[in-house]
Amino acid sequence: MATKPETAGRMPGGMHRGRKEGSRTFRQMWKYKALYLISIPGILYFLIFKYIPLGGSVIAFQDYNIFKGFTGSEWVGFAHFAAMFEHYDFLRILKNTVLIGIYDLVIAFPAPIVLAILLNELRLIVFKRILQTVVYMPHFLSWVVIAGMSVAILSPTTGVLNQFLGFFGIEPLYFLGDNSYIRSVLVGSGMWRDAGYGTILYLAALAGINPELYEAAQMDGANRWKQTLRITLPALIPTIMILFLLHMGKFLDFGFERVWVFLNALNTENGEILDTYIYRAGLLSQQYSYTTAVGIFKSLVGLVLVMVGNYLSKKSTGEGLY
Repeated sequence: MATKPETAGRMPGGMHRGRKEGSRTFRQMWKYKALYLISIPGILYFLIFKYIPLGGSVIAFQDYNIFKGFTGSEWVGFAHFAAMFEHYDFLRILKNTVLIGIYDLVIAFPAPIVLAILLNELRLIVFKRILQTVVYMPHFLSWVVIAGMSVAILSPTTGVLNQFLGFFGIEPLYFLGDNSYIRSVLVGSGMWRDAGYGTILYLAALAGINPELYEAAQMDGANRWKQTLRITLPALIPTIMILFLLHMGKFLDFGFERVWVFLNALNTENGEILDTYIYRAGLLSQQYSYTTAVGIFKSLVGLVLVMVGNYLSKKSTGEGLY
């Protein structure tokens, strides 16, 4: 009489492994339940304010009507994207955004790196802590306060900077009323506000450098400058590359608040960027579909820049976001 195979009645191997994997995952989650619990607010934030609103991107392909909603609005395909590039002001605003983004990348991005290295060289701990607190503080000021301080400093009549220039016989300059200076003001104010706070990650990376490396370099006759070039900067490269790639992802997302508070009728020509344009056209003029198309364009540019930058970074340094 034929006998049944030994495997008869047993659970298939794939299903058995699947249950073991699921059980192991659950045990790991339960082991670190406190960490998962405190991460819930962050997860909810991204779900509610980042991922769920992505569904509204469909209105870029519709002639959206707030009374008809997503389902009742007429589909127009890529008409709004075509109108975006045909708009007489769009290329000028895109140029402003790109130029300000380049200035910010070239001037403001390296500022926290330089500041972190300088702070790391300080040997008097009390003075170092005080200086760190001072350079961190501007980050916690709102852009409205920053703009008010900038107006007071750059005023052509009572501003400190113009009074200083007056000692050298230079005529007062209206920095906030001249297209020639507005980009420098935007980048400079942002650098002053955020450079100190941006040193936190770099200082953490510097704290992880083995002190014996500096001692060995000093014994070999290397001065502080050579130690910085040969030890400090190479140790910072992984952190610099990650933050650089994250910065590239928001290259066209310079920030609405930091620009809007500085804009006026005299500097709009060179100061207006895509974020302020979206506010004017989308909220004030109620062109919701058109400005959604502009927002998608910004996101696609950021995605492409991150992917290209990540590829080049992994090829050159071996470090990347993914």
